Amino acid sequence: MAKSRLIWQSFLSSLGVLIYITAVAFVMNNGEKLFGKINSVFGPVFLLMLFVVSALITSTLVFGRPIYLYLNGNKKDSISLFFYTVGWLVIFLSLVFFVLWIK
Repeated sequence: MAKSRLIWQSFLSSLGVLIYITAVAFVMNNGEKLFGKINSVFGPVFLLMLFVVSALITSTLVFGRPIYLYLNGNKKDSISLFFYTVGWLVIFLSLVFFVLWIK
């Protein structure tokens, strides 16, 4: 697989993680406005289920394609895609940190 295609796929996967995390952060930040005050067991159940689903979604975005490539014999591309994805995630983390630092 071409290097540019791996970089593009890793960028899209990392962007998907960023968008998903932003959506979850929005829900958590505005939870009381969206759902009202929750005084039952369903609040903690929701948060724990959200944690499990978030782990599933983000791990699929980061590891799904590299595992698929690895199992199909494209070991070098698999490793490259994984590290490109990690690189993009570090870049996005740095950008978020920079925005927070400026504020």
